[in-house]
Amino acid sequence: MVFVVRKNRMKYGNKKVRLDGFVFDSKKESERYIELLMRQKVGEISGLKVHPVFPIVVNDQKVCSYEADFLYYVCHLDIKGSALVVEDVKGVKTQVYILKRKLMKAIRGIEIKEV
Repeated sequence: MVFVVRKNRMKYGNKKVRLDGFVFDSKKESERYIELLMRQKVGEISGLKVHPVFPIVVNDQKVCSYEADFLYYVCHLDIKGSALVVEDVKGVKTQVYILKRKLMKAIRGIEIKEV
């Protein structure tokens, strides 16, 4: 069951959605969650995590954290193992997001998939 949370007007006009105990920043993000659940159910992906947090550390100093929308593994039938995917459902790319995306790539070696 999907509940739309409408307390305050959001900066970019999106409406928060509560689903399965999670609060998503937009309807688009909640729809992507449902799509990823279906893909996990049929075995295309595994290990789905919602809103995983990645500390960004430089010279043993925590600079900030990046909270992704989703993390999962793509299952490869032809090879043993799977590939990590960190995903962000994007409407507006803020300057802070762009900086954190670059830090994730430079420091953690993780490329963020934008949907």
